Amino acid sequence: MKVDYIIVGLGLAGLAFAEELLKANKTFIVFEDASQTSSLVAGGVYNPVILRRFTPVWQAAEQLAIAMPFYKRLEEKLQEKFDQKIEIKRAFKSVEEQNNWFAASDKTRLKEFLNSDLEHKKVDGVIGDFGFGIVNETGRIDTLKLVNAYRNYLEDNNAIQFEKFDHSLLEISENKIIYKSITSSKIVFCEGFGLKENPFFNYLPLDEVKGELITIHAPELNIDFLLKSALFLIPLGENKYKVGATFNHKDKTSVASASGREELVLKLKKVIDVPYTILDQTAGIRPATADRRPFVGVHPTHKNLAILNGLGTRGVMIAPKLASNLYDFIENNIALDEAADIKRFQNV
Repeated sequence: MKVDYIIVGLGLAGLAFAEELLKANKTFIVFEDASQTSSLVAGGVYNPVILRRFTPVWQAAEQLAIAMPFYKRLEEKLQEKFDQKIEIKRAFKSVEEQNNWFAASDKTRLKEFLNSDLEHKKVDGVIGDFGFGIVNETGRIDTLKLVNAYRNYLEDNNAIQFEKFDHSLLEISENKIIYKSITSSKIVFCEGFGLKENPFFNYLPLDEVKGELITIHAPELNIDFLLKSALFLIPLGENKYKVGATFNHKDKTSVASASGREELVLKLKKVIDVPYTILDQTAGIRPATADRRPFVGVHPTHKNLAILNGLGTRGVMIAPKLASNLYDFIENNIALDEAADIKRFQNV
């Protein structure tokens, strides 16, 4: 088999790059073994504001301008609904937090996203004595549904192989790459936490973080917005909510833990005051980075090896923009964003 590209990994990063290739009429094959589950267990929220400190997300406006049409096209292509427009309401813990919100909402980069009119109406079951701030331009992508639908699409088009990629079998020359019976011009690694096993890029300082979520059923809680407080609650319908998330830098397994569950339960006591039942618990490893910027670029020696990784907690927003940037760099020599370019680690 001869293709233009090999893609290793089909989370949000691999999916977004595959779409760039399809748009450019490039041929490719994806290798996916379902070993990395961060995209599948993610909350999928897109939110342009860091609500802990009321500061803007890096390149939020630019990312949303590309991401929203991207997901709309995927919905049309796959004939499924992935994007749920939903307000985010930040519960305030004090008057000081209210004042910080007002100050932030007056800043140029935040005023389009932070509503300066606070909401003081009591929400049954929610602990929010100091009211709520509303974030604009927010929603949730059902990442599990999206990735599964896209895998099925690639399978129908014979463009995916469900097997573990063996880096040791890769034969690299200046003009081509050979992997088993496949000849390709280039390869892009979108492996998430699997980067640790990649001999070509494992020098990059991946700061992987385990995240756990629970799904609860709370019959007396009836909210139609995403609540952000000590943690977040995402309404799923039928009084079910996804609750999360934990940030564990020590545990590198994707197995749901008793400690993660206990942490979420303790935090949930500060957020709601109605009874609930835990229905499910999931875990995944976020491919985060030490400087909170992604890994995008090509290998310092093998220029036909590229990487798209380290999207962290905001993969839904950032993946489409970075995939486009990487494709333009590889094919058209258009410069990468310096903040994401892996060249920043080559002289460290």
